[in-house]
Amino acid sequence: MDVQEHNDFINAGKEETAIGKRQCLDPKKYLSLDGNSLNTADLVRLGKGLFNIKLTYEAEGKVNEAREVIETIIKENRVVYGVNTGFGKFAHTLIPKDKLMELQANLIRSHSAGVGPPLSVERTRMLLALRINVLAKGYSGVSMETIQAMVKAFNASCLSWVPEKGTVGASGDLAPLAHLTLGLMGEGRMWSPQRGWDHAKTVLECHGLTPLVLKPKEGIGLINGTQMMSSLAAEAVERAVGVARQADIIAALSLEALRGTTKAFHSDVHAVRPHPGQIEVALRLRSLLHSDIFPSQISDSHRTCDRVQDAYTLRCIPQVHGVANDTIAFVKSILSTELNSATDNPLVFAERGETISGGNFHGEYPAKALDYLAIGVHELASMSERRTERLVNPSLSELPAFLVQDGGLNSGFMIAHCTAAALVSESKALCHPSSVDSLSTSAATEDHVSMGGWAARKALRVVEHVEQVLAIELLAACQALEFLRPLKSTTPLEKVHELVRTVVRPWDHDRQMSPDIEAAHTLLREEKVWEVARPYMDQYRDRLGLKPLPLDD
Repeated sequence: MDVQEHNDFINAGKEETAIGKRQCLDPKKYLSLDGNSLNTADLVRLGKGLFNIKLTYEAEGKVNEAREVIETIIKENRVVYGVNTGFGKFAHTLIPKDKLMELQANLIRSHSAGVGPPLSVERTRMLLALRINVLAKGYSGVSMETIQAMVKAFNASCLSWVPEKGTVGASGDLAPLAHLTLGLMGEGRMWSPQRGWDHAKTVLECHGLTPLVLKPKEGIGLINGTQMMSSLAAEAVERAVGVARQADIIAALSLEALRGTTKAFHSDVHAVRPHPGQIEVALRLRSLLHSDIFPSQISDSHRTCDRVQDAYTLRCIPQVHGVANDTIAFVKSILSTELNSATDNPLVFAERGETISGGNFHGEYPAKALDYLAIGVHELASMSERRTERLVNPSLSELPAFLVQDGGLNSGFMIAHCTAAALVSESKALCHPSSVDSLSTSAATEDHVSMGGWAARKALRVVEHVEQVLAIELLAACQALEFLRPLKSTTPLEKVHELVRTVVRPWDHDRQMSPDIEAAHTLLREEKVWEVARPYMDQYRDRLGLKPLPLDD
């Protein structure tokens, strides 16, 4: 772990300790898991410790039925992969009945081979919740006793040390899920709000919990699956949703500050190329910019200028932001299925007392979707950085160079723009698809893998870069508006400007820029920009007889 990773981890631990101490003050605040209805937004909320969890009555019944099949297989001495055989290349090795429990424990210990910094507490909580959810489908053969022990650990926020690196994404996220299980067995390290990081057995005992003793089939039942890549994907896609819709608001601010035209957003233009995202973004822009409903003095001031059309990063916002929105929607639909899928091997079909070996553990679906997400959402930053360049470049903006008075003595937004450019460049490399790679593992038994774990981690980094680049543009656009005073923009954009000014004062001379960028980034992470603009966007739609913006999940 390098210095930055270490510091990030320590800070995350402090933050999560505070969250953990606050969580579930209302013991009746539960989210029921049934293996069929978990969505990305709720999984993120579970990660934040906003709910305890429990299984539905129907899920408990299915779990018990599947376990009965496994017990019957053992009694009848039927040979089933992972129950009484070795794993991977050792699939043809039969294991004596008196060694079946040792087999499962050995599997967890040997597969706990991850490296690198651990997942944050929030992300580990998401991982545990998602694994419980897929077990609740009742196709894994894991006992109700074991799942209930996992539920109790989740509700107590007893969370295993899970290194973020080491999965190739088939047979699922083996190493991360093995580490998750290892802590539940009372081995390795574990975190809780009361103990912080300590030996897992100590943490469990502190909370009155008993370490897991794995029954036959339970080791493989707990580690086959795509839950690490999918839980990280849930966070990535939810953050992408938030930053994408706020990107439209920030772009509108920049267009206003650059005194651009709204003609390119006319509904007729987009009706003849009716991609859903494009149409929606154009409508959002119309609801934010000059109209009869929300007039703009700035827009009126240049109505008679001779400019015919704007640069692409202004004129083509609906087309580029639109496909980013459609990409996010596509990825979210993939994940909605993946979060509620049985990804174990072998699968147990209790209704006919049968197990079937398959390949649902293969992570190609989430891996491909995550690569697509990174590529799609990156364009929001690519567009944003170019708009920031236009704002700080006096030959393009007709504003003071780098948006500061006394240029030369002051450098203003010069290096803030460099930061945006650096982040965009780094993200270009991160957008190279990981899922096009495959390395054969397990002595060629697992001869094609998804690399979905890396797809998830780099997608999260790309999303964070997008947030940071847009935070810089938000600051630059608000600073540019200061030079157009006393003219006012539209009501929604003025409200956004007011919001920013509650955390960042105008730039009248040079000062440290990083805290301002972080403050703006926090506004975006908490979706404050969206919250302040949305009522006016809904008002615009209402006046036109259009449906209001959909409610958040």
